Amino acid sequence: MTHAHLLARRKRLLQAIGDGVAVVPTAPEAIRNRDAHYPYRFDSYFWYLTGFPEPEAVLVLVGGKRPRSILFCRDKNEEREIWDGFRYGPKAAKEAFGFDAAYPIDQFDRKLPELLADRPALWHSIGHDSAWDARIAAALNAVRAQARAGKRAPRAIHDLRAELDAMRLTKDAHEIDTMRRAADIASAGHARAMRACTPGIAEYELEAELSYEFRRRGADGHAYAPIVAGGANACVLHYVANDKILSDHTLVLIDAGCEVAGYAADITRTFPVKGRFSAAQKDVYEIVLAAQAAAFDAIAPGRHFMEAHEAALRVLTRGLVDLKLLQGEVDNLIEDGAYKRFYMHRTGHWLGLDVHDAGDYKIGNDWTVLAPGMTVTVEPGLYIRPAADIPPALAGIGIRIEDDALVTEGGCDVYTSAPRTVAEIEEVMARD
Repeated sequence: MTHAHLLARRKRLLQAIGDGVAVVPTAPEAIRNRDAHYPYRFDSYFWYLTGFPEPEAVLVLVGGKRPRSILFCRDKNEEREIWDGFRYGPKAAKEAFGFDAAYPIDQFDRKLPELLADRPALWHSIGHDSAWDARIAAALNAVRAQARAGKRAPRAIHDLRAELDAMRLTKDAHEIDTMRRAADIASAGHARAMRACTPGIAEYELEAELSYEFRRRGADGHAYAPIVAGGANACVLHYVANDKILSDHTLVLIDAGCEVAGYAADITRTFPVKGRFSAAQKDVYEIVLAAQAAAFDAIAPGRHFMEAHEAALRVLTRGLVDLKLLQGEVDNLIEDGAYKRFYMHRTGHWLGLDVHDAGDYKIGNDWTVLAPGMTVTVEPGLYIRPAADIPPALAGIGIRIEDDALVTEGGCDVYTSAPRTVAEIEEVMARD
């Protein structure tokens, strides 16, 4: 097994911490109820550096002239493997994942003070987990207790996430390939849901179609709780009940993405339950689609993160005026925030190991400047909640269109491929 990309990431982080020591634990297992666990999902930072899939594991990076990467993990245990499945154990993990050393996890608390002694700095995700903060404090105190023997504890403690967030913001070739695979699978899932949709079907039935296609094509499962929102439910941004019946003359909004090897796809499509848009639905849809196109055009190296949102917002606000839902000059409506009644979120976010991925959106007072290798979502929308002043033809229409894009040397590569235009959607949903 080769993991050159993981070795390169650890080497880069070792250079960043200098003579310090970094401690990166994975996520604990979580109890669902009584003695049943949720499906295990590793910590994203730990996975980014190790690719090691098991719980009860910690990575320690020791910097300096002889840098080392050390894994602590569960020991081999035949009895537990009968119940829970294969475990690498320290020896096999060291060879398979390219660590300099590996030890049983039950030795971690004893060995950590030895690794921290006489080091100038400790790097850790401070405040992320109170139990881990306590373990780190105990290790530091164990070193301080040896002061009369000449041992010194690290005097500086740094938040490791600042370094790792900057690293994770720009994807390497391995990450991009994985994210493209996730996007292909998620796109197929959305197309399947469109083909399966018919009046009288339940939201959860479309969710089941997505789940089937994701797993059938090899994804680990959903990257987040899917939204399948029919009619006015689509005007609830985080609707996840998915338990209503879809009626004939409404739209259904699906926000769903799969996860592959830890990396997320994030796609939203909105389409007519009966397979053809009404005139009013089409009018609103085309505005949102045009806003997304404007956002794509604003994504390129050297442009800042918010330019895509600003471009989409201008198109959406102009569209709201054309629909006679707002009155006035576009610039004034944007400045006054009048559009927020119908569009209340930002047009995108970073995407990667986390759906809302690591990385700063601002550096100081300035928005982050885009560079090749960054991945973003582009998701404009309009949400027209029923009200006395809303025309009946528009009441309850909620539309969001979301795709995933890679910043390239030449601009923007939209790598999600689910049917997007009115013509594409109606063709996929056509019933002979």
